[in-house]
Amino acid sequence: MRTVHSLKELRTILRTYRQQEKTIALVPTMGNLHEGHIALVRKATEAADIVVTSIFVNPMQFGANEDLATYPRTLADDQSKLAEAGNTLIFAPTAEEIYPDGLASQTRVSVPSVSEGHCGASRPGHFEGVATVVTMLFNMVQPDTAVFGEKDFQQLAVIRKMVRDLMIPIEILGVATVREEDGLAKSSRNGYLSAEERALAPVIYQTLTKTAKQLEQGRSDYQALEQEARQALLEAGLRPDYFTIVNSHTLTPAAASDRELTLLAAAFLGTTRLIDNISLTR
Repeated sequence: MRTVHSLKELRTILRTYRQQEKTIALVPTMGNLHEGHIALVRKATEAADIVVTSIFVNPMQFGANEDLATYPRTLADDQSKLAEAGNTLIFAPTAEEIYPDGLASQTRVSVPSVSEGHCGASRPGHFEGVATVVTMLFNMVQPDTAVFGEKDFQQLAVIRKMVRDLMIPIEILGVATVREEDGLAKSSRNGYLSAEERALAPVIYQTLTKTAKQLEQGRSDYQALEQEARQALLEAGLRPDYFTIVNSHTLTPAAASDRELTLLAAAFLGTTRLIDNISLTR
């Protein structure tokens, strides 16, 4: 496995693979890798001959009061995990390599509709930053396939719409959320939790699961279910950001006729914001 930091190095290596008619999969990450990321890499090894994992903490997708400066950078540990998982190439550029003229004059990619609401409402500009950097990575790597986690459900929906709308010839694969034994979704931000907060964190998944079961049993009073779930999170000691029941494809509020539903949740434990989701078919 090799690690490169420049676009020139990346393209030189990938040119050789293409001449050998190798297929290429891309796994975009911000590093600080956990088992959820490694599941994406393992999926990529099944989908293509060559797996490129990008490690780039993208400043464009962080808000003014978010954790860009303190976000963990763990390249050496990430390299070990990726080598074990069968990764071929790591692309770990600097911000100067990706945005040589700075962010102020950078061309941006905006994905309307599906970027709105949920995390899009709570983190203005976040999905524009995601869509822009992913488009750039797609152009730099030019993969046949790209792999994303379903934990970031809205992000996956944004990427799928962007690829469809811009007619980008890349297959997008989603991988199911990897969880701790108590149900908490694996996340780089779990490391920010104190022991007390970590003990409370599974309540998010428990609340999602309880609400999903009620839907499967026939309840369709969506707004009441959402309010009950937010209240349950609040009473457990979390500060709910949102809890919504949506159409799985459009991410708009679920209608009575919708059969494929996704429950989206975000909540704060102290200063740490956690997200999770569950999908079901009625």
